[in-house]
Amino acid sequence: MGLIGWGDVDLRGGSAEILYWLLPAGRGGGVMTDAVVRLSRWAMDDLGLHRLRLTHSVANPASCRVATRTGFALEGTMRRALLHADGWHDEHLHARVRGDEWPAE
Repeated sequence: MGLIGWGDVDLRGGSAEILYWLLPAGRGGGVMTDAVVRLSRWAMDDLGLHRLRLTHSVANPASCRVATRTGFALEGTMRRALLHADGWHDEHLHARVRGDEWPAE
């Protein structure tokens, strides 16, 4: 149905990037929102990470909604940072840091 995991994990520096995707059949039910919150809590509470980041193409509003709903604040736009089959896309950078409020369950 999909995938969720970590990339660019820096245990010493206390940061990582969360990566995810869902097939169309799995979208719209909050599955990824729940998974992002659960995995992010684990990374901060159990691994002790300080900063988590999440990026997505600006042409992907569903992914932007997942980031926002899971408490990842929009920090900015990285211009032409992501190569897709149709060319270079601008990319949103979202992040959360230790101490940010978790979304209500």
